[in-house]
Amino acid sequence: MGSYMLGYYDTSWLILIVVSLVFGFSTQIYIKSRFKKWSRVANTIGLTGGQVARKMLDAHGLSYVSLSVIAGELTDHYDPKNQIVALSEQVYYNRSVSALAIASHECGHAIQHALKYTPSVVRGALVPPINLASSIWMFVLIAGVYLSVMGLIWAAIILYAITIVFQFVTLPVEFNASHRAMEFINSYGYIPTEESKGARSVLTAAALTYVAAALISVMQLLYIFRHTTR
Repeated sequence: MGSYMLGYYDTSWLILIVVSLVFGFSTQIYIKSRFKKWSRVANTIGLTGGQVARKMLDAHGLSYVSLSVIAGELTDHYDPKNQIVALSEQVYYNRSVSALAIASHECGHAIQHALKYTPSVVRGALVPPINLASSIWMFVLIAGVYLSVMGLIWAAIILYAITIVFQFVTLPVEFNASHRAMEFINSYGYIPTEESKGARSVLTAAALTYVAAALISVMQLLYIFRHTTR
């Protein structure tokens, strides 16, 4: 097991860490740049993100879903438990293309919840076990390494793999929410093509963060598997 510990801290592990950090930061920088660019462009609809969200929800019969304003940047989300679309201040009060895109995307999640969209239902069901797996897999791995118990190491690998499955289940949920957002945005026939492309670029950039996170996790899993099962 000592050879594993050497392998665990070898050069390839450091390279993986660097690649993961660069990849992660790059996607964050990209989404922020897309968001800021289109935050400076007013949407043709002339509505704030909050107004857009209310119209989209009402148009789908979700008048019971409430809206709230939260602090932070790009902290927008849908809370299925309390049925609340939470929008950051720069989205809720802004009349930009970015606000239009993000607000519509979060409403897309509310619509998924109301329609019991299968990937969304599966994702919701996985949350409790995923929270447990993500909080203990590293401790199980460390215990397995120091105690030289392969059973624990395999358990840690399985737990980590489960968290990755969750990340991949999240992808269709996010892409579908963006698709619903674009359908709503394009339902306004007078929106210029360039503006529609801007909204799509914001949503695509946001989706890339989930793709990047999933790929990084897969790389880490492969590395751990390689250095613990040889």
